[in-house]
Amino acid sequence: MNNTRRKQIQAIIDKLEELKEDLETVRDEEQEALDNIPESLQGTERYELSEEAVDNLDEACDALDSLLENLEAAQE
Repeated sequence: MNNTRRKQIQAIIDKLEELKEDLETVRDEEQEALDNIPESLQGTERYELSEEAVDNLDEACDALDSLLENLEAAQE
């Protein structure tokens, strides 16, 4: 791979890393909201939806990690 394409991939990596940080912030905020739901509301639909959102955001973060690893490997 030539330097031009390596630089293009690096620019994409940089953007994805920034987006991943934003996504992690949202996930952390949702996790905090979930943690602060009163015990009396745990097990409710609201709680389950929040829990599902955190799980989905975790999976999205993991997918971005995998994507970033693949892009970094492609640069070599």
